[in-house]
Amino acid sequence: MRTTKIFTLTLLAALAVLFCVQGALADGIKDRMKARLPVITELKSQGLVGENNKGFLEFRGGKKPQADVIQAENKDRAAVYKAIAERQKTTPEFVGQARAAQIAEKEPSGFWVQDPAGAWKKK
Repeated sequence: MRTTKIFTLTLLAALAVLFCVQGALADGIKDRMKARLPVITELKSQGLVGENNKGFLEFRGGKKPQADVIQAENKDRAAVYKAIAERQKTTPEFVGQARAAQIAEKEPSGFWVQDPAGAWKKK
């Protein structure tokens, strides 16, 4: 329970930084991402979803419950990465990879992350 709270607070803090940069884009996305967070956290804690090395959520097996939630989250992340990339004069892929490294560093123990080489590991 404590790990989930720490994870949630860390993720929200990171998202706040991203959204401060994005202004108007952030309003709808921020609310949607916040609303999805409990479902995503639960799927991660069950080991069904992990954070890949591109900054997106990925299913870790054949079961894909709440696939619509994961798809919507990834769509919003892509929009945020694109907006940041345009502002920073870089690519969305670079932003996603940088975000993936941040997420991997801060994920709580027991959650799945993909390293830069593509190997999955449980923190």
